[in-house]
Amino acid sequence: MKKAALVLSILLIILTFIGAGYVLYNRGRVNAGYAAIPLVFALASIAFYRNRK
Repeated sequence: MKKAALVLSILLIILTFIGAGYVLYNRGRVNAGYAAIPLVFALASIAFYRNRK
């Protein structure tokens, strides 16, 4: 379970950067949620990983 949380957090961090790039590419005309929502879930999975350590 601990390893799955680590892999999930890495995947969500990558999605966060992709979402931020998408928002910047469109000059902020799209919703910032493309970057913010994966960030929230990444922080939650990192917290879960650190509590299991």
